[in-house]
Parts: sequence; structure tokens; C-alpha cells
Amino acid sequence: MDDEEVAIFAYTALKIIREKKRVQRKWWVHPINSERLLHGDFYTLYSRLRADDVSFFNYFRMSLTSFDELFAKIKHKIIRQDTNMRSAIPPEEMLAVTLRYLGSSNNLHDLHYAYRIGRSTLSNIIRTVCQQIWDVMSNECMPTPNEEDWRKIAEGFQHRANFPHCLGAVDGKHIRITKPPGSASLYFNYKHFYSIVLLAVVDSNYRFTYIHVGSFGKDSDSSIFKNSSLWNKLQNNSLNIPSPNFIPGINIPIPYAFVGDEAFGLSTNVLRPYAGKYLQDIKRTFNYRLSRARRYVECSFGILSNKWRIFHRPIDVNVEFAIDIVKCCCVLHNFVRDRDGFKFDDTLTITGMEDLDYDNNLYVNRSVNRYRDALANYFVSEDGQIPWQNEKI
Repeated sequence: MDDEEVAIFAYTALKIIREKKRVQRKWWVHPINSERLLHGDFYTLYSRLRADDVSFFNYFRMSLTSFDELFAKIKHKIIRQDTNMRSAIPPEEMLAVTLRYLGSSNNLHDLHYAYRIGRSTLSNIIRTVCQQIWDVMSNECMPTPNEEDWRKIAEGFQHRANFPHCLGAVDGKHIRITKPPGSASLYFNYKHFYSIVLLAVVDSNYRFTYIHVGSFGKDSDSSIFKNSSLWNKLQNNSLNIPSPNFIPGINIPIPYAFVGDEAFGLSTNVLRPYAGKYLQDIKRTFNYRLSRARRYVECSFGILSNKWRIFHRPIDVNVEFAIDIVKCCCVLHNFVRDRDGFKFDDTLTITGMEDLDYDNNLYVNRSVNRYRDALANYFVSEDGQIPWQNEKI
């Protein structure tokens, strides 16, 4: 038997094996899905929800006017053409089922039966809509700040948190996912579940100004931050941060800086608390004042997780899809925050997100300690103190 005959024999054998394994489809369209226009939630419930503002908000996690505005912005990106075989799912239904998926604890199986859409089709719809919301809305809802924007953000922290020259509060959270195939321990974190990491910076209006999504769950805050584009831009001086200037009562120019917890190393543009349990009152006062500014990122995570309840359970899709979901939810957070506000109760708890581990032996940049020390002295001076701070330390 020559080589050509061997190849023909192998091909024929492989074809026979595949045909034996192939499962014949019982239906072209499952009977449950074929009744989508009669019994699917979009056709039985959507019009009634639009007639009741409160029910609409509870179901879709945004107001009717916000929904219509969002739909108008992305409609042309998600619309599909009908074919000879079947009619395309309308873009309004695509947005509706996506928001329901993000805003509830329902998984793809639940929505498959509720909306009468095939699971694979549903997965493709939700990922497409999430990607388009990010692509279309991110520049509008999460623009890169310029120098004037940074000054306004700093003014907000000065007014609301009594912390000067603050560019934002930074922190990271574990986002639960199901175990990615073949990932070994890359996504397995120190709290013994699988996760990707959301690193975020927020302003004093509980809005995200920067996000970095998708780092391995095993990584710590500090390593994630130093691998982010934000850190690279800080190092390259390309963030358009205002130049250091004087604060009344401090005799050296103070740089503008982000505030974080113990996980972040001290640098010119990053401030962290003083470490240790037995601190002098001046350092404890600084830590308290820093925590007042830093709480805005914690509150923002609370609003995010309680608004978009997909975070209440492990996200059971592949990692790339999960990243698209998290990015979409962050944009929607800003979009809804600007138009519909937020519930104060949502700022009090964070559901489904966990703090990151951090290195205990972070290098402290002694050359910039003078900025933190200057602020610490300022916070106990007549110019910088607030009346109730001594009761809080």
C-alpha cells in the first residue's frame, strides 16, 4: 500500500468515526424557542414594564429615559439583518436581555427559558452588546482626564473629603469566575476561589475614572498596579497631572496624588497610610484623613456590585467574556450614576467582591516621605484640621 492509499484509508476511517459520533439534531429550532414571539419575556413583559417607571427601573437597573438613550447610542452597532432562514432578534430585545443578565442573579440557562432564546445565541448576543456598550460609551462615560479635569477632581476631594491635591482613590477587587479550563492556579487567589481582578480609580462623585480588568487572581494589588497602564503613564509623566503647588500652611510644593491602602507603594503621585499599629497621634490623624478620601472607591464598588448583581455569583463564562462584562458594567455604572443617581444603602456593603492580598514588604520611597509628613503636619495644624478628627483616631 503506497502513501496515497494510506492517506485515503486514514481519511475514510476518520470520516466514518466522526459520522458515528455526530449527534443528529432533533429540531432545527427547539419548540420552546419557537414560541419566543408568544411567550418570551420581551414580548409578554417589556411593554408592561415601560408603562411602570418603578418596575422598569427595578427590572433593568436604570430608568426608562436612560434605557432609551443608551439604546439610541448603540442600536446601529448591534442591529442584525434578517435572512431567508429566520428573522433576526431585534436590537431592543438584545439590549433588554443583556441588561437583565447583568442586573440580576439569573444565569444564561435561566434567561434561555425566560426569553426563549437559544443559549449559544444568547451568549453571543450578550457579549456583542457588552462589547459595543464599552466601545461606544467608554469615551463619553469614562474619558481620560486632562489637566483641568484633574483639578476639578482634586477640588471635589477637598470639598467632600477634606483631602487636598487628591486625584482619586485607587483599589482592586477580586471578581469571582468559574475555573478557566487549563489555567492551573493562575486565577486561584489567596481566598481560595477563582477570580480576575478589577483595579479602579474613582473620583469623589463615585465615578470610575480608570479601570484595569483581567489580571490573574493570584496577583497582589501592588503588582497589578505596577503592571497597569496608569502606572506606566505616571512613570512617563503622560497623565497631564497638574504641577505641584503650595497649600496654605505647608511651606513646600505638594504634588497631586492618588490615595490607596497599604498595598500600594509610597511614591510622588501615590499616597498610602503609615504602617504599624502603635503610631503617634499625628500619623493616626493622617491615616484617618486618608481613609476619608479612600472610602470613595469602596463605596463605588458597593454601588457597582449592588446595581449590577451579576457580581453576586461567579461569572460562568470564559475569561475574555468575563472581562467584557466587567468593563461594560463599569461604563454602565458611570452612565446610570450621571442620570439616575444612586442609593445610599448601596454604598454601605460590597457583595460578591473581595479585597486583594498585598505584599507586607513593599519598598517605601523615603525620598518622597517628606510630602506625606508635610500633609500629616498640616492635618493637625489650625489651617488643616477638622473639628471631629481627634474623636476618630
